[in-house]
Amino acid sequence: MPSATSTNDSRGIAANAPENLKRNNLVINLMLVATFVVFLNETIIGVAIPAVMKDLSIPASTAQWLSTAFMLTMAVVIPTTGFLMQRLNTRTVFILAMSLFSLGTAIAAIAPGFEILLVGRVIQASGTAIMMPLLMTTVMTLVPPHERGKTMGNISIVMSVAPAVGPAIGGVIVQGLDWRFIFILVLPIAILALVLGALRVKNVTEPNAVPLDALSVVLSAFAFGGLIYGLSSLGEAAAGAAPVAPWIPITVGAVSLVLFIVRQLALQRGDRAFLDLRTFKSRGFTVAIVLMVVMMGALFGTVFLLPIYTQKVLGIEPALSGILLVPGSLLMGVAGPFIGRLYDRFGPRPLIVPGAIVVSAALWGFYALLGEGTPWGLVLGLHILLCVGLAFMFTPLFTSSMAALNPRLYSYGSATIATVQQLAGAAGTALFVALFTIGQLGAGTNPDGAAAEAVGVHNAFMAGAIISLLAIVAAFFVPKPVEFDHAGADGENAWGGH
Repeated sequence: MPSATSTNDSRGIAANAPENLKRNNLVINLMLVATFVVFLNETIIGVAIPAVMKDLSIPASTAQWLSTAFMLTMAVVIPTTGFLMQRLNTRTVFILAMSLFSLGTAIAAIAPGFEILLVGRVIQASGTAIMMPLLMTTVMTLVPPHERGKTMGNISIVMSVAPAVGPAIGGVIVQGLDWRFIFILVLPIAILALVLGALRVKNVTEPNAVPLDALSVVLSAFAFGGLIYGLSSLGEAAAGAAPVAPWIPITVGAVSLVLFIVRQLALQRGDRAFLDLRTFKSRGFTVAIVLMVVMMGALFGTVFLLPIYTQKVLGIEPALSGILLVPGSLLMGVAGPFIGRLYDRFGPRPLIVPGAIVVSAALWGFYALLGEGTPWGLVLGLHILLCVGLAFMFTPLFTSSMAALNPRLYSYGSATIATVQQLAGAAGTALFVALFTIGQLGAGTNPDGAAAEAVGVHNAFMAGAIISLLAIVAAFFVPKPVEFDHAGADGENAWGGH
């Protein structure tokens, strides 16, 4: 798209003009406020899952849909964000994202049962799906290459503090109030972010007349939705409660994904792709995606199971269960700027390799040491170790993957990363829950007892530990990205083919 190229050129030049620095900082800071809200929402409900299960009389395999349906919706919506960010201006996309999120939060706050609660989570996810790629694309557009590591590190403070505060707030609320107050608390914050954004966010991009390929939208919905639905059904299938055999939606999703890829390869020859796949011509981008799949799968599975383990096996109160997750997440946030500066100086590999090793050590520790009598201090220590390893991986992975792309592909790259994150998170949660359920049912004791649930947790973390070994291998293949200037280049290298 020649018009897109010229627009990106002018954006990049304008982004570096001194008179626009104040405007750029304001836009990024307002988006960080919104990101804080949506990240708080993702983690604040995790510690309340046992309370929701008890109140609504649903098993863990059903309760997981509060997380997996959220991820499923994001995986379906996120591919459209590349189109939205090309077609609409920044302020419009921001207002759309936060309006959907606020509406979904309101519905969840008044939900009388599981079905309505699930609808609220789906609408919340639609807004979150748009917000995440918008932030990433805006930062990559406005921040020059030599400052991106520092900026991503600063962003990681918000992205880590919100998850850290979320479980603690959720635990305190569930301890003394109905779990619906989790959404009642988030709602005014979301509305405030919406109002501030509507008043103060300025447009930093110019819309382009990008066509929307309806067939690509349908194929992406069946592809990503089918895969996540099938993967998320594994836990219910293990308990004998799946409405359909998981292999059916997985097969539909896999076939649709192949057709989607073929369609995009055909459309991108004329620069009309719904989700441009030329991002994968960059080895740095592709290797980073592989690592994100492994890390996000392990992270989401761990975050889902730990509250169940600490409350139902160790008998810890919800408030303390949430507080146990705070120190590690806060440490991850505090380390963000430091790791960002290290990235600017040394590049990604010297950070990602030790990070992958530390994450693997933490997951092997969860597998080997968690049981009925495990001290809560050990759980705290292992979670801190996990967060330290993730801190050394996420900032370098996000920054290096996007930096390896030509600026004209930023919107597609950020949409691809966010989609893969959700797929990996759903797969990780589904795998952990399925193995947890299998171990629980096969323990030979009361399946709802602490002993059976401890066996299930042991099974699940064994899978995470084994998968983490793949991340160590992949970490050695992360290259130092070739930085593009905003003017881009013509030819193959302009599309990240290096």
